[in-house]
Amino acid sequence: MKQRVITAVVALIIFIPIIILGGLWIDIAALVLGIVAVSEILVMKKRILVSGESIIAYLGVSALILPDSWTGFLPNNFNQTFIFFLFVLMLLLVTVLSRNLFTFDDAGVIVLGMLYIGMGFHYFIAARAESLPVLLYALFIVWVTDSGAYIFGRLFGKRKLAPRISPNKTWEGSICGSIAATILCSTFIFFYPIPGYSMIEMIMITIFLSIAGQFGDLIESALKRYYDVKDSGKILPGHGGILDRFDSLLLVLPMLHLVGII
Repeated sequence: MKQRVITAVVALIIFIPIIILGGLWIDIAALVLGIVAVSEILVMKKRILVSGESIIAYLGVSALILPDSWTGFLPNNFNQTFIFFLFVLMLLLVTVLSRNLFTFDDAGVIVLGMLYIGMGFHYFIAARAESLPVLLYALFIVWVTDSGAYIFGRLFGKRKLAPRISPNKTWEGSICGSIAATILCSTFIFFYPIPGYSMIEMIMITIFLSIAGQFGDLIESALKRYYDVKDSGKILPGHGGILDRFDSLLLVLPMLHLVGII
């Protein structure tokens, strides 16, 4: 517990100034977090972290994460989607050059990981570019839902939510977590309203995003269960890896784009 608290305090001391400053700082932070998250998938997949396919994976996820301003010097037909596709083709080429030591299945896992992580952190940057309150709103949804589900699940939880994937999660904790997030985040929106959205609309969006965040958590739990690991990584002592900490946010942020806020 002591190690967990120390890690959380140090992480917040680093993280809070970055999200306040925004701009280049958050671009770099998202890039680093995304590359580390991809490396965690490579480790779970038992791939070497310094190899042809891993370097392609790092470059591919970077192409998705970075905003358009970073690739403005390239010809117009070299947009982010096409650049990412080029890295996918490179991975497929590695399957040939390695004589199937690196297989099509291996490439598929890495491509899916790049998309999942890359788009999540891309919209992390986009949310901050929209405004600091928008990013804080997304963060509060994730943090309050997660904390509420844990606390109320411990107090009242009886019915298992997904016993084969995450045995400790309960329906009672999940529902109470979403209620807590809706109340607290609606209060935040009252003081920092998002232009173009009524309070009723924001309450509905908050409920939707809170549920989405819990699915993000379960997706990462399913991934760890499949590869039979406790944590996605060890970079955050007491907390696990980057995927362990950002799993919910990686789904909430793209959904924030889907509903038109970013």
